[in-house]
Amino acid sequence: MTHTGSCHCGQVKFEVDGEITGALACNCSICQRKGSLLWFVPREQLRVTAGDDVLATYTFNRHVIKHRFCPTCGMHPFGEGTDPKGNAVAAINIRCLEDIDLDAVPVQHYDGRSK
Repeated sequence: MTHTGSCHCGQVKFEVDGEITGALACNCSICQRKGSLLWFVPREQLRVTAGDDVLATYTFNRHVIKHRFCPTCGMHPFGEGTDPKGNAVAAINIRCLEDIDLDAVPVQHYDGRSK
């Protein structure tokens, strides 16, 4: 299944392939503030269809995750990094996807603060 999403102002648009079977809510210093619900997919399943040239990047701590955001509206539609095996992954903020029933998605809580 292909899902479409965007930032709030619509300058950044993307498509992502896969079935959403769950999401992760992290309590690290940035995720807690953003309120993202993250769905992890292989990076090749994410396609930025508009705004790739304007996307801004924020990194912190160990600088291994690229937190991508729209510089106009400030929304964080996804992040990019690698999994423990070194594979490129995208962390999709499912709150930025169209037509998602957030109440139907099981959420796992992750203690990123203590990592």
